[in-house]
Amino acid sequence: MRWVRSESFAAWAFMTPGLLIIAVFVFWPIIYGIPLSLTNYSVIGETKYVGLDNFKNAFLDKNFTISLWNSLVYVIVVPFIQIFSILMAILVNSRIPGIKLFRAAYYIPVVTSMVAVALIWSWLLSSNGVVNYLLMQVGIISEQVSWLSTSETALATLMFITMWKALGYYMMLYLAGLQGIPNDLYEAARVDGANRMQLIWSITLPLLRPHIFFCSLISVMGAVRVFDEVYILTKGGPGTSTLVSSVYIFEKGLEQFNFGYASALGLIVSVLIGGLSVIVFKLNQKGGVNSY
Repeated sequence: MRWVRSESFAAWAFMTPGLLIIAVFVFWPIIYGIPLSLTNYSVIGETKYVGLDNFKNAFLDKNFTISLWNSLVYVIVVPFIQIFSILMAILVNSRIPGIKLFRAAYYIPVVTSMVAVALIWSWLLSSNGVVNYLLMQVGIISEQVSWLSTSETALATLMFITMWKALGYYMMLYLAGLQGIPNDLYEAARVDGANRMQLIWSITLPLLRPHIFFCSLISVMGAVRVFDEVYILTKGGPGTSTLVSSVYIFEKGLEQFNFGYASALGLIVSVLIGGLSVIVFKLNQKGGVNSY
């Protein structure tokens, strides 16, 4: 009994600093944001209770509607991130000379500052940048494209940058899952005549389901809450073509000091994220991959 108590005490001791940080910077703002959303609170004006007016105005706000739609479109990047991350994890789990160096190299974007990443991609994607030069050399495009300054390409370009930066992170999570799968299962399946695709479909993917669920969940949440790359590279432009909910809430709250309205917008986005999370949960419960 003493051993159990000592184990529990040690566990809570290690978790307490992290839990305090989450409580102060996550749960408290959410709790405080609920009454704040019912006011017109602003640093430079008198605070008054406005009831549900902020929420009504939110659904009449054309720019907020556009930002919500763009945030939902951004979720399209999630399946591609998961598919490519799994394939890369399978690749780097192989015993190939120099594979450890490849793992380290591909993880570098994850730990690189988003500001640095944005500056590099801004240079690469400029009209006279390397991307245009290479695409013109191979004949894919015939003239220079302003990837981040054209409404038709800006959002898709930002989604690609997000995917590129996130791949290494999810690759490592899937790699950890792959290394927990016993080799005996693969050996037994090979003896039964299973080919490479059957091994992946019947053993790898079913046993990676918990990792796929977790990675998909946090990836969906991250896609809806995307901020850094959008704000640094386009600030929601050109026009409103890349305006996402996080950037719009930032503008209303920290640039226009309309904290009551920004809180209402934040609560609406939180409900949206909660709804998408429920969908991911339901899909995970439904599904799965058939066994070999």
